[in-house]
Amino acid sequence: MNTEKWLNKLERKFGRHAVPGIMNILITGMVIVYIWDAIISPASGKFPLSPLISFSRDLILEGQVWRIVSFIFEPIATTPFFLIFTFYFYWLIGQVMENQWGVFRFNIFMLSGFIGSVIGGFITGGTSNSLIILSMFLAFAVIAPDFQIMLFFIIPVKIKYIAYLDAAFLLVSLIFSDFVGKIAILISLINLMIFFGEDFINLLKMRIHHWKYKIKNRK
Repeated sequence: MNTEKWLNKLERKFGRHAVPGIMNILITGMVIVYIWDAIISPASGKFPLSPLISFSRDLILEGQVWRIVSFIFEPIATTPFFLIFTFYFYWLIGQVMENQWGVFRFNIFMLSGFIGSVIGGFITGGTSNSLIILSMFLAFAVIAPDFQIMLFFIIPVKIKYIAYLDAAFLLVSLIFSDFVGKIAILISLINLMIFFGEDFINLLKMRIHHWKYKIKNRK
């Protein structure tokens, strides 16, 4: 069964349970954590939230099971300017992907990325929401490569060029990670394999066929 048929079957069965606006939920949670850590915690002397919600295999096995889910609400930026830009950027990507794929498929993409990150976290001992966000960005670059954004609200740039840099960073991480780290990264990006693996394989086959054809005609 190919990916499209598999997703269609799942959507017919479970589509009514899809959660719209999932990026709104994630970003709202991140904003709350950031405001608490940056403003409320220093002013009140109360403990910051980030250390309490981050993923830790050891602490989860000791009973802090909420960390299996809560790590997705860790802020993805640390300074106010980058926070605003980053939150807006990923909110925009989420809205476009949800509108183009539909609520259910976007839910499945994010859920599979989350599950992959959790599995990777149990393999290595820790994980973060960064790979979930990165996979979402790379997926967006595949479906809308020429989508243009204003980088830092000033510089016009197409998504595909930023994706090339992110893909290069990911490749370097894979090369220099140990075996366990490589497996964890690949598992964390399982949503990309599910949604685009078949297309990538077909493209690779087409390129190989084209390469063989060129070699044959040279003889």
